[in-house]
Amino acid sequence: MAANEVPGETAGEIRGEARGETRRRASRYVVPVAVAGVAAATIGLVPALAASGDPDLPEITAQQLIEKIAGSETQTLSGTFKVSTDLGLPALGGLASGLGGLGGGAGSSTADPSQKLTELASGTHTLRLAADGPERQRLTLLDGSDEYSLIHNGDDVWAYDSKSNEVFHEKGAAEGPEAGQKELPATPKELADEVLKAAGDTTSITVDGTAKVAGRDAYQLLIKPKQAGSTVASVKIAVDAANGTPLKFTLSSVEGGKPVVDAGFTKVDFARPDASVFAFEAPKGAKVTEGAEEARKSEKLPEDFGKDFEKEFGKDFEKEFGGFGKGLNVIGEGWTTIARLDTGAPAPKTDEAPKEVQGLLDSFGDEVTGKFGSGTLFKTKLVNALLTDDGKVYVGAVTKDALVDAANAGK
Repeated sequence: MAANEVPGETAGEIRGEARGETRRRASRYVVPVAVAGVAAATIGLVPALAASGDPDLPEITAQQLIEKIAGSETQTLSGTFKVSTDLGLPALGGLASGLGGLGGGAGSSTADPSQKLTELASGTHTLRLAADGPERQRLTLLDGSDEYSLIHNGDDVWAYDSKSNEVFHEKGAAEGPEAGQKELPATPKELADEVLKAAGDTTSITVDGTAKVAGRDAYQLLIKPKQAGSTVASVKIAVDAANGTPLKFTLSSVEGGKPVVDAGFTKVDFARPDASVFAFEAPKGAKVTEGAEEARKSEKLPEDFGKDFEKEFGKDFEKEFGGFGKGLNVIGEGWTTIARLDTGAPAPKTDEAPKEVQGLLDSFGDEVTGKFGSGTLFKTKLVNALLTDDGKVYVGAVTKDALVDAANAGK
């Protein structure tokens, strides 16, 4: 929240001290507010009383539960966390390994978090988690006899892949907020007020009874779209009744079946982890990659890049590619928001793609027709995309019918 303008150097100092105090107060709920922020960023709020359930807990409204999450003083915890993801995508088989390498260059480390953690986007995984405030966290991904660990300790981020015996290191991870960045509300009540201020008529949020999660009593916050056409059936967040820490997150699709995301603690302890948990020293013989150095290599462009680009792609990029990116429009609001992009170029034909890619596209792509003409619908349980033959793209967490209706309306 922006401060009132006050002239003078002394006023600037006062504002700086106030911002520092705000951050100190807000940091006490740094662990739980991350989940609350994700939920509150795009949804409205409808208070409701808690339903009866087991365990038997005092009644609470949805607004009070949001305040409880924000007001939690939890900064330390450790435990085991299980995450299952099912987007309804076909098995990628051998193509998956090839796609996984697209994120980095030939010399990229297998321990690079930007590549390794993409594994969490599918299947079921077990993790060990530990946190000691905003300065120290550790995540260990267990994969059979192999382990992958990501450690943030002060100014350092370390990642270690035991299978390849490779280490990724990055310095300068604990930089403060940039100038002009919005700050967190200073109190739980202020955060709840911000959520209410942003509330619309697109969402219902209620307290849907209670549950036991990792042996802890919890309230269940239920978030459901009011709009027809969304692929999201509901989002359920189990919140520790004693300290307000989110313990489990479940995202369900209107298609039914397994949840799209089902992630939660199976064991949790809120005592401060030992400092040794966040200490790391590269094992003997391990290959160490410095992240900052790799970033500089990938970001550096050759001096004659512009000439090569022009020679390769023609004199006018806008004419060649139809001003890609300039034709982006947003249709609708809330849960049924659709992004429309006009590429200005005919859609590529599936039969022109490599055989491996053809099989993948055929397995989750359907031919569709309408007033807009014809196109291909690429579908998952959460996000769907319609690529029309005249080069328009419609993407959103909406149903096939919603995308077709949007394409028809745009004709």
